[in-house]
Amino acid sequence: MICTFLQFADAEAYFTPCTTDTTVNNCLVPVLRLLSLFPASKKQRVRFSNIMEVRQLPSTQALEAKLSRMSYPAAKDHEAMLRTVGKLTITDVAKISFFFCFVWFLANLSYQEALSDTQVAIVNILSSTSGLFTLILAAIFPSNSSDRFTLSKLLAVALSMGGVALVSLSSMDIPDEKGVIGSLWSLAGAMLYAVYIVMIKRRVDREDKLDIPMFFGFVGLFNLLLLWPGFLLLHYTGFEAFELPSQLVWTYILINGLIGTVLSEFLWLWGCFLTSSLIGTLALSLTIPLSILADICMQKVRFSWLFFAGAVPVFLSFFIAALLCHYNNWDPVLVGLRRVYGFICRKHRIQRCDQCCGRESVSCEIGK
Repeated sequence: MICTFLQFADAEAYFTPCTTDTTVNNCLVPVLRLLSLFPASKKQRVRFSNIMEVRQLPSTQALEAKLSRMSYPAAKDHEAMLRTVGKLTITDVAKISFFFCFVWFLANLSYQEALSDTQVAIVNILSSTSGLFTLILAAIFPSNSSDRFTLSKLLAVALSMGGVALVSLSSMDIPDEKGVIGSLWSLAGAMLYAVYIVMIKRRVDREDKLDIPMFFGFVGLFNLLLLWPGFLLLHYTGFEAFELPSQLVWTYILINGLIGTVLSEFLWLWGCFLTSSLIGTLALSLTIPLSILADICMQKVRFSWLFFAGAVPVFLSFFIAALLCHYNNWDPVLVGLRRVYGFICRKHRIQRCDQCCGRESVSCEIGK
């Protein structure tokens, strides 16, 4: 407003000489009346508070914030340097490995104990429930938007479990009496694998922050340093006798350790970081039909139609999960259920309207 910037006295001194001029006198009268409405003694001032608030950006978001403020060519030129800044230090990797070495060891121990107590088919069926545990835990402890629980992902997990059950039953022998203990070991291993992948994905949100070979190196080192008393405990309690393996067994151990453990675990964990924990878990179920398919091609083993009927849902569930995780907010099963529900409700509403119209027509005919 005008009174904010000019005092009444200054305005009056400015406009007084102009009042003698008849050409502008009629124009200045409304302005003087407007200024006379506001007292000259009150001076409106703007005061700024001296209180200042300083907010510090979390260190986990510093790299992304810096990249977002840089131009695209500058970010491309300094991308390698900026990525190394966000990497976890050796101490951080050692802390993460120290926690996950116990979970990783218990998961592998549960699986091996299940194989020694029950049949491979039952172990594979129950181990496939790891996908269900992963889906639930990832929804409770999400690491990104692709971990959201949807009915479509639940359907993909159910397809994978059903396919694994059919494939495993195609090579299942006569059930034995030790299946209960083996089943419990299988369920425990499936749950521990789900905890392992969901928690490490939540702890490390990006694949380039963690040095995966260093991580597994620390896991092996901590297992070697902390779990070796278990050999003596199992040996002297009579639960499992300790003996040095033969040369052939040493060869198998080295090959299995390098290919079956180090390389496979490295590729699997890297794939989980690049995609999601659910896709990584469902990918483990692909080893069952692929191994049986290798037996068919290499050893000329024949299986029943259950194998081929179960292999299709296993592969299909993997690709469905990959597609659903790519489109984060897409849930075609829920959309389909809503459309079916709306169609049923609309059809029921139309039937009720037809009945009401029929009753009104009958009442009108009776009234006539």
